[in-house]
Amino acid sequence: MSTLSTHVLDTSTGAPAAGLRVHLARSSPDGWDPIFETTTDPDGRASLGEVEPGTYRLGFETGEYGNSFYPFVHVVFVVDGRRPHYHVPLLLGAFGYTTYRGS
Repeated sequence: MSTLSTHVLDTSTGAPAAGLRVHLARSSPDGWDPIFETTTDPDGRASLGEVEPGTYRLGFETGEYGNSFYPFVHVVFVVDGRRPHYHVPLLLGAFGYTTYRGS
């Protein structure tokens, strides 16, 4: 098992995106199985618990956060189990976003 976390920053203000709803789902033959839901803390961070190897989707409810062209952002990634921790940051702006595998 590996742990999973995220960190969301608002690139238009340079501030953390506090209170943003985040959903975690795992890929299955029938689609996406919901696993976990949380909100980012005052620093824009969220811990999403432990995950087994597999394909996952993080859903960010960006439309609830503020003026965003994208009402939600889905990030799909693979956990191969070779690392003890996976970190998936999201840099969010009004008209774009960036994500990457963090450390």
